Amino acid sequence: MAVVIAIDAGTSSVRALALDEGGQVVSASYRELRQYFPAPGLVEHDAAEIWYLVETTLAELQSELAQRSLTVAAIGIANQRETAVAWDRSTGQPLHRAIVWQDRRTASRCVELTEAGHLQLVRERTGLVLDPYFSGTKWFWMLEHGGVEPTGSLALGTVDDWICWNLTGGVESGVHVTDPSNASRTLCYDIWQRSWSAEMCDVLGVPIGALGEVLPSACRYGTVAPGVAGGCLKAIPVSSIVGDQQAALFGHGCHLPGDTKVTYGTGSFVLMNLGAQRLPPTEGLLTTVAWDLGDHAPAGAPDGFSYALEGSIFCSGATIQWLRDGLGLIGSASEAGPLAAEIPSNEGVYLVPAFAGLASPWWDAEARGTVVGITRGTGRAHLARAGVEAMAYQCRDVVEAMILAAGQSLIQLHADGGASSMDLLLQIQADQCGVPVTRPRATEVTAVGAAMLAGLTEGVWSSAKELRALAINADVFEPEPRRARADADHAAWRKALERSRRWARTFPEP
Repeated sequence: MAVVIAIDAGTSSVRALALDEGGQVVSASYRELRQYFPAPGLVEHDAAEIWYLVETTLAELQSELAQRSLTVAAIGIANQRETAVAWDRSTGQPLHRAIVWQDRRTASRCVELTEAGHLQLVRERTGLVLDPYFSGTKWFWMLEHGGVEPTGSLALGTVDDWICWNLTGGVESGVHVTDPSNASRTLCYDIWQRSWSAEMCDVLGVPIGALGEVLPSACRYGTVAPGVAGGCLKAIPVSSIVGDQQAALFGHGCHLPGDTKVTYGTGSFVLMNLGAQRLPPTEGLLTTVAWDLGDHAPAGAPDGFSYALEGSIFCSGATIQWLRDGLGLIGSASEAGPLAAEIPSNEGVYLVPAFAGLASPWWDAEARGTVVGITRGTGRAHLARAGVEAMAYQCRDVVEAMILAAGQSLIQLHADGGASSMDLLLQIQADQCGVPVTRPRATEVTAVGAAMLAGLTEGVWSSAKELRALAINADVFEPEPRRARADADHAAWRKALERSRRWARTFPEP
């Protein structure tokens, strides 16, 4: 029996996962990825470590598959999107630590570009906003301040590109490529012309010649080179590249316009499939590429290019990590849900986790984390519940903005990511959004989506329709029919949120 492998290179870990023809996860290997925090607001990864963990997890996974006489049909790559990597194609060495999507070092550069009048161009060409979140200003910082030289062998890319380049042979034969779902998160890609934008690269100070070729998300990019991961996967095709959030959308079977999912990870990401619909720039939200199916577009579709409306939330799982590591309120992330469930309500305590500013739909880089409503009776459980509820409130804010912008009603919300294991969170989310929230049987939906795209490329599955039949929900959380309590809680949250906004402007940070 053939399986498809997905590499999921996330913010805190690297995972290799094998999916069988029935859409079942048959094996997986996992390693944590170290994050570096050289100064407040700065977050980095070691690109060499990312590649080492990819090789390690692939070799471990393939060893188990071989013992079970399972062959590999293809490999797909999902990744953390905006994280910026720079390397030398002549030596294969990273030229700077990867600058992670959470990193805020280019905030002043984004202000400069905004004040210079470039925001409208950014919105029209890329569907994004001028924020340190995206790759373009990170690449510029590497060149301007990070000691990276703009030589002919310079490669600028995101983590997917770095992995694919190494998988397919690196210095000897590596392909320097990405796909539209990742390219559309860089500020350098024109989502309507479907190509790198020379105009945007010039504005940002990014050499367009250092960027990789943009190919469809479902496409054979090359084959695994000899010697990679011990040679155990030699000549296996590398057949999909897709950003992690778009991969999750695909893995949920959200292939039709209006289908919506939320992934609760380090941050939360809400995506609504727009199909071919081209929305004008939408205040507070991002328009991005969902995927490009290329030659594997559904019958009757003009092409396989789909857009998505996205709301990005910087801190979700990161909030639970802060409760654990910053305050010491819990010993492990898994304790947050049970602790929050010890009390029936928040008793007026609200936490706004604007630790890195606020993203969608506010985009306020000067917001800061805030807790309101504390009394002498406030304890660990109140803060835990406030942290869990904050995930649901932020998601509701984004969903309501999407419904208004796209003119699409929400029928249900698909949920995945580590925090989706909390029944309390999904029930609160259902109550807040007023629609059923579903949790799939395979919680690693990002890796599943990347594997499905790779399998579609290589004929393991014949169509997206066949894949939708494999996306089976394990749990459904129905909303409380009476909305008064949920609406009152949300109104109070919005008051707390206003108190967190523009804080850094009012009280300048040292």
